[in-house]
Amino acid sequence: MKITLALLTFLFAHLVFSQAGVSHKSYDELLQKYVDEKGMVDYKGLKGDRPKLKSYLSILETNPPQNNWTRDQKLAYWINAYNAYTLELILEHYPVESIKDIGSTIKIPFVSTAWDIKFINIGDEEYDLNNIEHGIIRKEFDEPRIHFALVCAAVSCPKLQRRAYVPEKLDDQLAKATTEFLANPEKNEFKNANQATLSKLFNWYGGDFKKNSTLIEFINQYAPIKLSKNAEIEWKDYNWALNEQQ
Repeated sequence: MKITLALLTFLFAHLVFSQAGVSHKSYDELLQKYVDEKGMVDYKGLKGDRPKLKSYLSILETNPPQNNWTRDQKLAYWINAYNAYTLELILEHYPVESIKDIGSTIKIPFVSTAWDIKFINIGDEEYDLNNIEHGIIRKEFDEPRIHFALVCAAVSCPKLQRRAYVPEKLDDQLAKATTEFLANPEKNEFKNANQATLSKLFNWYGGDFKKNSTLIEFINQYAPIKLSKNAEIEWKDYNWALNEQQ
């Protein structure tokens, strides 16, 4: 078999591309255009730019993570995928008052929710949002801060950041997302060192925060007020209204 210069160029380009991961530039541009500083989304405007979102999703679909990608390349990919596909799901059903209104008309808890709709095709696999969050991200990455990066389109969720997650800045981006979430009094209230009313995310995913420390030890790394080890913690009601700009 004769190996031509064109074939060698293609193979080299493919190797470099696979090692570099994928570009999240177009998604980053959408976030800056349609997400405000509070993380609220202009869904009406984004719906008009939906072809650009679909083009980005096509990049994800045809370029799944490879074994030779770094950990941060893979994690940034899956965080962006979760958030971008959540936006696509909302746009598919927009206007909608809450993501919880999406799903089967016959509501079966933990079976027929918006997170169980298999509308994601990446590589040769079909996924739903639960598959990405629980089957991939939480299963394969020991990183509790992902809970402040994954945004399920609700008011009480962490804010959708205005920049895409990228491997070269991932640690700083996750720290920023966690710090901002804990500092937001609408989502977490620190009355003093002995009392706090926290987001139910810390209750729902408590085990993720206790793998390497106690929950309070984790929180104290990012919280505006350091809690005592015996602090009294209550849980805030969760607002599932759509995170839409008004």
